[in-house]
Amino acid sequence: MPATQRELKDRRNSVSTIKKLTRAMELIAASRIVKAQQRAQAAGPYARELTRAVSAVATFSNVDHPLTTEKPNPKRAAVLLITSDRGQAGAYSSSVIREGERLNQLLREDEKEIVPYLTGRKGIAYYTFRQREIAQSWSGESDAPTFARAREVADALIEAFLTPTEEGGVDEIHIVFTRFVSMLTQKPDVIRLLPLEVVEGEEAPAADDVLPLYEFEPSAEDVLDGLLPKYVASRIHFCMLQAAASELASRQRAMKSATDNAQDLIERLTREYNQVRQSAITQEISEIVGGANALADANAGSE
Repeated sequence: MPATQRELKDRRNSVSTIKKLTRAMELIAASRIVKAQQRAQAAGPYARELTRAVSAVATFSNVDHPLTTEKPNPKRAAVLLITSDRGQAGAYSSSVIREGERLNQLLREDEKEIVPYLTGRKGIAYYTFRQREIAQSWSGESDAPTFARAREVADALIEAFLTPTEEGGVDEIHIVFTRFVSMLTQKPDVIRLLPLEVVEGEEAPAADDVLPLYEFEPSAEDVLDGLLPKYVASRIHFCMLQAAASELASRQRAMKSATDNAQDLIERLTREYNQVRQSAITQEISEIVGGANALADANAGSE
């Protein structure tokens, strides 16, 4: 049954309201993504210098620190999955969840038990719906993560790593997050956080280079005790900032697509409305002309 003028007009008004909402969300995401990028860039120098310091201690000392030592026959692996708190971000959360499922499958193939740690309501909802156990979860700061939250997550993961496996601890820790490449490209990524693998460090020196001499006060072990927790928190915060920028970029792109689609639908409904209205006007004119002709014929017959 073809739609009436009133139905088409109501549908067009509804789509126009939706378009205003998606446009507003697009502008909000666009304004926030600049701040998110600035926060990620501001954290870069600190992370690099901290990486150099940790690399120096790990390279030029013979200390076997618990956070840098591979555990024999690892059996339990913690996976920190970073997702968003809200929707309207396209395939952002589903992509990182899918990457997390791929990692889980690889860990299961290595006969490792998975211990999930989750940030973001989307990941929590995904695991809760499937009735999976969650070791610990956090939510509420996916698009603007603070270092305090990263430190809280880091403390929980370090505590689990330092706890013996038979007492509920884990042997290794992985992070699944979305790396921000550009406004158009965000890529799900996986890194192993613990046992510590120093990344983003300097290239190895050439054979004929003179290695620098380091002295650690009070001792290399004490320096590592102070640096490594900060390094782990910095890595987690960096991943969260990358994920936040990716989330906002995905939301801006999704809302722009929704706004464009709403505009196309409004134009189509407007054309349909005009066609129905024109048909109604044409029918009314035809009825008037027909009535006038009938009246004229009646008058002519009575004469």
